[in-house]
Amino acid sequence: MKPDIQRELIPRDDTLHLIGALNAMKAKFSDNAQKWQLLDESGHVPAEPSYTELLQHTTGAQDLSRDVLRLTGDFAASPHSMNRTGRATLTHLVTASTMSAHATSHFAETAETALGLPRSSSPTDQHYLKNRMVIDHATARAYLRRTSESLRDAVKELDAHLDFHRFFPTPSRRESPAPPPPRPSARHR
Repeated sequence: MKPDIQRELIPRDDTLHLIGALNAMKAKFSDNAQKWQLLDESGHVPAEPSYTELLQHTTGAQDLSRDVLRLTGDFAASPHSMNRTGRATLTHLVTASTMSAHATSHFAETAETALGLPRSSSPTDQHYLKNRMVIDHATARAYLRRTSESLRDAVKELDAHLDFHRFFPTPSRRESPAPPPPRPSARHR
């Protein structure tokens, strides 16, 4: 039974490397969810929201989303994604990929609305467009936070997997397994 369980183990170095990459990515999503703001200090939409700044939010979210998708694809292609921990980790990564893509589209909607804001003539249209911008931007930031949470959950799976490694220590390269005892010779002298 032990060899079957050991086959299920993702190598420790691979696990640690993936945890490091996921933690770094998780921090970027969380930081940008806090940093990318639409509202001014008084909590209102600026009279003339910066299309360029909102487009930067979109491209930044798209870059982050691409990174998550690439990491998810690489992990899915690895043999580690086929065991129990790998499947659970992959599920969190796929969720993170989906959430990050939604964030990008909502940031793009916000930028598009900001571009149309100066063309609206009536105060009612202006009010409607500003409210739409607030909702889209807040939704995009929520998707960034949810992406970060999915990445955190993937790390939790891998951390629990590392705990499992304690029960199956791997021999170091210096410690080679003892050679098997010599077989008794068939000849008698």
